[in-house]
Amino acid sequence: MRSAFSRRQWLAGATVFVGSGLAGSADKPALAQDQDRSKDEAFGYCLNTSTIDGQKLSIVEKVEIATKAGYQAIEPWIRELDQHVKAGGNLKDLGKRIRDSGLTVPSAIGFAEWIADDETKRKKGMEEAKRDMDMVQQIGGQRLAAPPAGAINQSDLGLFKAAERYRALLDLGASMGIVAELELWGFSKALSRLGEVTLVAIESGHPKACILLDIYHLYKGGSEFHGLKFLSSSFLSVIHFNDYPGTPPRGAITDAARVYPGDGVAPLKDILRDLRAIGYRGFLSLELFNRDYWSQDPLQVARTGLEKMKTAVKSSLS
Repeated sequence: MRSAFSRRQWLAGATVFVGSGLAGSADKPALAQDQDRSKDEAFGYCLNTSTIDGQKLSIVEKVEIATKAGYQAIEPWIRELDQHVKAGGNLKDLGKRIRDSGLTVPSAIGFAEWIADDETKRKKGMEEAKRDMDMVQQIGGQRLAAPPAGAINQSDLGLFKAAERYRALLDLGASMGIVAELELWGFSKALSRLGEVTLVAIESGHPKACILLDIYHLYKGGSEFHGLKFLSSSFLSVIHFNDYPGTPPRGAITDAARVYPGDGVAPLKDILRDLRAIGYRGFLSLELFNRDYWSQDPLQVARTGLEKMKTAVKSSLS
């Protein structure tokens, strides 16, 4: 960890974590549970709009593609909602369009600097987060990503201070009906490891605390995937699902190298088995930034991604 803490402090935090996990099925069922699915349908399937971002489509067009491709949910970016409004669109109407298409919005992607040490920057970040949460609420969304955008290059971030700031963000979200998901970023110098985001979420002491994980980012940040088996299902929000090739090596790999699930070397079978073992029933959200895919037909990319996600899930059952 980048912030020193005692064994006693960790054990105290772990008690909060275990307790919140046990209470999760009753307190936060929407975060990770979907009892309507059969045993063979452990996960829901979501399209993160970055996967077809290079085609320069509107959010309305992306909703149509997600629907035609067969997804159950869509994960938009805040900048897309901004663009929709600037083009004369109405967010509540967009939310109705999403619902009428049979989709939900389990998560949205924003970059407010809520975690920054600088008080002025942090205050501005909280104001941005409030605005972002309002936009997500208008389209019927449930959660907003909370990555360490204000501390990307900071290697000395105090994790307990980060926990206090995350709690403040969660309190803000609670007042607006939106849950802030603490997101791990493998390329950053802060909150790049599974243990770090887990500690921050636990030490926030907030009943809605949860973490947003990504297969690529767990690898990029150096975390071992088997750590997933120590988590509670209610502690996880959405899983960004993808794969990565064997080369370039971890230190040089970038987001653009992400590939369809099953086309890389990630231990997806073990990951999915561990998620199923802890009772995770939430969404796998396909998040790719592959330039080759961005040059292809977006509907075909979306369909291929969904097919490969389902194939990976089916393979993990045997």
